Amino acid sequence: MKIAVACDHGGFALKEGIKEYLISKGVEVVDLGTGSQEPVDYPIYGRACAEAVAAGKADRGIAFCGTGIGVSIAANKVKGIRCALCTDADMAEMAAKHNDANMLALGGRRTSVGKAIEIARTWLEAEFEGGRHKRRVDMLNEM
Repeated sequence: MKIAVACDHGGFALKEGIKEYLISKGVEVVDLGTGSQEPVDYPIYGRACAEAVAAGKADRGIAFCGTGIGVSIAANKVKGIRCALCTDADMAEMAAKHNDANMLALGGRRTSVGKAIEIARTWLEAEFEGGRHKRRVDMLNEM
């Protein structure tokens, strides 16, 4: 599996922690920046991650900013992206099972590395259930 990651300055530390975890699990990580805690604009990075997923350059993406809100809004502007801002593992599981979320957004100033790992692990392990949920995801994709 190949996961794209991207962040602004507020999500940099959390991105680095999640990246380390993913690599330790044998996941190929495509790091789209930023590379420090110097201030940058979150829309650039949310969009870059989403475009990588939409173009098939990564199977899924995880974007980070201070709260996760900004990068999730930016990512969801890209056609074909279903980015879920998740604050716990249950939300991540439902995002995967019911919404077929192909991106995850996390808040670097709101989420510890340990909790973020739990959220990401749950999201990656959960599988889309299809069925009645497929019809709804198809509706989202048509928007």
